Amino acid sequence: MAFFRIATSGDSWFSALALGVTLLKFLLLPTYHSTDFEVHRNWLAITHSLPISQWYYEATSEWTLDYPPFFAWFEYALSHVAKYFDPEMLNIHNLNYTSSKTLFFQRFSVIFTDALFVYAVRECCKCVDGKKAGKELPEKPKFILSVLLLWNFGLLIVDHIHFQYNGFLFGLMLLSIARLFQKRHLEGAFLFAVLLHFKHIYLYVAPAYGIYLLRSYCFTANKPDGSIQWNSFSSVRLISLGLIVFLVSALSLGPFLALNQLPQVFSRLFPFKRGLCHAYWAPNFWALYNTLDKVLSVIGLNDKWFGPAVPTHSPSLGDSLGHSHLHSDHHIGPRGFLRCLILCALSSFMFGWHVHEKAILLAILPMSLLSVGKAGDASIFLILTTTGHYSLFPLLFTAPELPIKILLMLLFTIYSISSLKTLFRKEKRLFNWMETFYLLGLGPLEVFCEFIFPFTSWKLTYSFIPLLLTSAYCAVGITYAWFRLYVSVLTDLTVSKTKKQ
Repeated sequence: MAFFRIATSGDSWFSALALGVTLLKFLLLPTYHSTDFEVHRNWLAITHSLPISQWYYEATSEWTLDYPPFFAWFEYALSHVAKYFDPEMLNIHNLNYTSSKTLFFQRFSVIFTDALFVYAVRECCKCVDGKKAGKELPEKPKFILSVLLLWNFGLLIVDHIHFQYNGFLFGLMLLSIARLFQKRHLEGAFLFAVLLHFKHIYLYVAPAYGIYLLRSYCFTANKPDGSIQWNSFSSVRLISLGLIVFLVSALSLGPFLALNQLPQVFSRLFPFKRGLCHAYWAPNFWALYNTLDKVLSVIGLNDKWFGPAVPTHSPSLGDSLGHSHLHSDHHIGPRGFLRCLILCALSSFMFGWHVHEKAILLAILPMSLLSVGKAGDASIFLILTTTGHYSLFPLLFTAPELPIKILLMLLFTIYSISSLKTLFRKEKRLFNWMETFYLLGLGPLEVFCEFIFPFTSWKLTYSFIPLLLTSAYCAVGITYAWFRLYVSVLTDLTVSKTKKQ
């Protein structure tokens, strides 16, 4: 609990926000949990009961270990606490095992590890520009950012209802971002390297880190026009960064290299045999593609428009690298890095291979930091967050959770919009009529999916329709937010060049 004590040792309002959301998490203990609950219980059993040489081979359950080694060691550490709650949860052959003690332990372990997230949010708040701070506490950017992160609706339902361990992972990412803002580059690089070996989905934003650290840390000076001064390159700094990445990777992968198991580990981490789309369509480009393809197939025109071929590779990482390289040269500051990181995350979500719907949080959470800085970013954030959060609704499909998810999202959305409108009240409106109309359309969509469709005759024959409509409708909003963010970066580039000339 050291991180929590540090995080709550400052202003009382931050302590109150952190304590309040922690109490809410405890209230969510008895709610529905998904198959991810069994996934992590099985990983506890694997790492506790088997030698390391069998971790990435064990296949008694369909939920095999497919996270990097640091997460496996994390499960191993948890398992040695879990045995004092209910030893039966650590039996590999107890498939789909659950008990009240198992439920409490796994839920509590997520809440406990969220202490790192609380600490990271506190550090991020120190990086916020206070020029727009109002006289009242609720109007201060630091307060607004704290609420947007600590009480983030998506993170609450994914971790504390659906069940995952995203909180402390995003804590590592936000802490690494904060360290880069504070010009503590080596610490930021170390934290991100560690994060990659906890969950490899963060590879999507690795290009932003690589380009930024090379540009702003390894090159120590700029020309008067802001371009690179090539003779300022420091090979010592580059070696320092390389050494950090090497040592972290050696610690993580070294044991499996010694066991000659790296190919097996990588086959679990990167299962390319999975299809282009997850069973639950993430609201991205492929959801729009699939919807259009389905409509055209019904009327017999799909072969004429698309042909039989479907892309067989993911362009996301390469595209992300392109985005980072293109823009970081002129936006070498931390905020420019943050924009590139979000573009990497959002581009990967939009065009990646077998993307999960929960991956939208990889863009939403860092976008929160930008939202309290400029009105344009606040507008993009609100569209992205509202549509991205609503797209997570199908994760909670049981009746008892329906009022919970609706109430929590309404509270978070109303607060987000009202607080950011107040913060930027002297500037232009955050939404135009088209954006307002689109966001209000989420209400009728929810009414149809939850309260009308279940009573129609289509429910048995076309049970997928609510999910299809949700993914397609939200994909429009997320695509629009991605496009607006990209345009804003290009616009800033043009303005920056004009000022220099």
